[in-house]
Amino acid sequence: MNDHTACVICTSDLWEDEAGRSICRPCQQRIDRNLQSIAGPCGLYARLALRTTPGKGSDGPAVSGTRGSSMPPSEHVLNLVANGGIASDLEAWVDDWASHGLAQTSAGGRLQYRVDQAVKTLRLNLPQAALRHPALKDFNHEIRKIIRTCKRIIDNEKPPIELRAQCPCGGTIPFTLNTDGETCRSCETPYSHGDILRLDLAERRAAA
Repeated sequence: MNDHTACVICTSDLWEDEAGRSICRPCQQRIDRNLQSIAGPCGLYARLALRTTPGKGSDGPAVSGTRGSSMPPSEHVLNLVANGGIASDLEAWVDDWASHGLAQTSAGGRLQYRVDQAVKTLRLNLPQAALRHPALKDFNHEIRKIIRTCKRIIDNEKPPIELRAQCPCGGTIPFTLNTDGETCRSCETPYSHGDILRLDLAERRAAA
């Protein structure tokens, strides 16, 4: 059993009936929903894979009646949907959880199948991981990063602007406005979404 008194993700105090957990139930539910959004035939991974098919948009059918060839998918998109991309990232977490006795690994299959199986395994074992996995904050951060990346590409969004907050210790903390929270690398103080927005912005240094 851990000795956390606050959720390691949102830093909210844990309730008495959450004793022994490292994350609160709302954060666990958000992680579960985020995992669910990645998998399946209509999930973010499947929709992202459509971006590798010339003539197709994010969700729609092949485009016809246009002159010339369609714009080829970017190398970044190809890397995300190929072996070594999102599927491998999810499987790496399954392997990690397995090393803590929290999951069983599965072998092989098509990439969509591997994504679906990894998500299924992580969701199934999330309640136990919430009790004793030591790196749920990092896990949550990586899952949210996968989702943000997929959505930006699918919706043709520009990446969010990165800002830098000034920690009272003198360190600077990079963040975006949709952050769940960040930790100062200098003093290791955790900040929730609201807390980091209340910090002063660090001054940008002029280029030399």
